[in-house]
Amino acid sequence: MAHRESETEAERNEYMYRQTVTVQELDGRGVTRGEYKEVRDIIFSPEHERHEESVGRPEYGLKSLRLTDEDFRDIRDIQPLVITEDRLWNYETRFRGEENMDDTDCWVLQVRPRQILQGQRLFDGLIWVEKNGYNIVRMEGQAVPQIITTKSENLFPRFTTIRKPVDGKHWFPVYTYADDTLQFRSGPQRIRLRIAYSNYRRFGAESTFKPQ
Repeated sequence: MAHRESETEAERNEYMYRQTVTVQELDGRGVTRGEYKEVRDIIFSPEHERHEESVGRPEYGLKSLRLTDEDFRDIRDIQPLVITEDRLWNYETRFRGEENMDDTDCWVLQVRPRQILQGQRLFDGLIWVEKNGYNIVRMEGQAVPQIITTKSENLFPRFTTIRKPVDGKHWFPVYTYADDTLQFRSGPQRIRLRIAYSNYRRFGAESTFKPQ
């Protein structure tokens, strides 16, 4: 699986795509009371250098929550996590059985950090791995650690990331969602996260691949 993930990451690094992030605060009745939204295109320069470009200005409308560097790091690295061979040593895995997920026969693995060093952000949860091609189909879990001090709390929701085949061989993230209640000392806060990954297209190619 990790070898396949290394191949997938190398392939995805040749693709441009759009990432749309929405974070919402909800009150006790489930009504949205604040929202943050940003759209970024992951593109290449003519020299084949990969970078992010904002599409318009982010919309800052959150009332109580404040997005931190760790939140944006999770959006970039953990929610669409690719568990490559060089990252696998960070984790211990345990076989949890077999399950049909999204019409695909899968192995289910539990993934946990072996240890978390200062400044690290890692994944703790379950992954569903396609039996035939060893592609990750779905991830459910949480970015860790929660960061709690005497003066501040930086809490992170449980999330699900769904992948779909983009080019007929490799499965790329297409959607991440979370709907969780964070237990702050000041009181619970329900949060809803949505990340859409769209318009995948290989650098230098005219066509656009849409997940099937």
